[in-house]
Amino acid sequence: MAAVAWLLIPLVGFLVAVVWARWAARTRSTADGASLAGYERFRTAMQPGEPPPMGSPKGEPGESDATDAEPV
Repeated sequence: MAAVAWLLIPLVGFLVAVVWARWAARTRSTADGASLAGYERFRTAMQPGEPPPMGSPKGEPGESDATDAEPV
C-alpha cells in the first residue's frame, strides 16, 4: 500500500501542474476600457493649467486656512 501512495504523490503533483499550466495559459480579455478612461481623466486633471494665486485672501481671524484635521 505504501508503494501505491508513493506512486500517487507524483501523479497528483503532475495533475495539479497540468491544471495550473492550463489556467496560466488561458486567453485573457483585453477589454480595459474603464481603466483607460479613468487614466485619461487623471491625465486631464493633472495637466498644468492656471497657476494658483500667490497669496490667499484672509477673511475673519478665525477663518484662516482652517481644516477638519486634528491639531498636532
